[in-house]
Amino acid sequence: MLTRLAVAAVSFVLAAPTLVEAQQDKPKIVLGYSKCAHCFPMALTPGLTDRLAIEAIGFNTASDVLTALVSKSVDIAQVTYLHFVTALDKRFDVVAISGQINGGSEIIAQPKLALAAEDWTSFKKLVLDRKARRNPLKVAASRGSAQDIHMRGELMINGIDVGKDVEFINIPNPADHAAALQRGEVDVICTVEPFASQIKLAGIGSAFAQPYRQAAGKLTSLIVTRSDVIERRPADVQETVNAVVKLVDKLNGDPQAAVDIIVRQTGLDKAIAQAALNNLFPDYKMYRGSTFAIARMMSDLRYVSRDVATDIERRMDYRFLVEAANKSRGDLGY
Repeated sequence: MLTRLAVAAVSFVLAAPTLVEAQQDKPKIVLGYSKCAHCFPMALTPGLTDRLAIEAIGFNTASDVLTALVSKSVDIAQVTYLHFVTALDKRFDVVAISGQINGGSEIIAQPKLALAAEDWTSFKKLVLDRKARRNPLKVAASRGSAQDIHMRGELMINGIDVGKDVEFINIPNPADHAAALQRGEVDVICTVEPFASQIKLAGIGSAFAQPYRQAAGKLTSLIVTRSDVIERRPADVQETVNAVVKLVDKLNGDPQAAVDIIVRQTGLDKAIAQAALNNLFPDYKMYRGSTFAIARMMSDLRYVSRDVATDIERRMDYRFLVEAANKSRGDLGY
């Protein structure tokens, strides 16, 4: 009996290095995502591939994720259309390879303002009255975020100049938006889910508008990488996009998966996570025509310093998405 046990033990020890080697042989991709309701599901991608070891790392903002990508701390990043265009303007090496989730933005007002939802006429009157009294309306967002550009675009088409008619307040971390509104430091804020739902359910602010009439519409998230990663590791890039397509299909078929990961990542109540889903639209398409329109709007808002149309043309690579979704690029937003 002891002899058999000894032989079994020896056999296990001899086999163990083979198992370790197998794990070490699996290629690894480092993927960065930011902390928001439509970003947190990226933490599920490691479980959606058995061919690739995905290390999914959360960052406070998409700007932080973009910095990590450009500095080569991560290989693939979930950012926004805004960050993609900004990166092109700065001539950074970024390539868009997939969509992910859109939506997630909401403009919320102090309840005491008594603004009816979507009443832009009254909103503009309030802005001009406050400006005339030299007490400008304090409007906030996280500077450089998708919500910032959504808000600025929406204000612009309603005849309001963020640089002249209101006082803009930058609150870098979206997790701090609720406290700023509650303390009365700002009058209106454009924030991201799940914090928008948290603010509304807590009675801290009132829903005013979902800012989707501007050029970006509901578009928010893009998956991007660098050209050197594509050149050196095309199979790993393909497998990552495969996982993103599976993720989007999973979220569309099982919304509870999004609720669970939001709760797990934030500690917020399930009711907040469920409410956030009403403003999220899982979608792996990349909308090329809209990207040109977003770039033009960002130029009008002085977010970019040059025409990046040629860069957009060269830096949206549909090959991996076509393979993963088994669709033509014409069906994928080209």
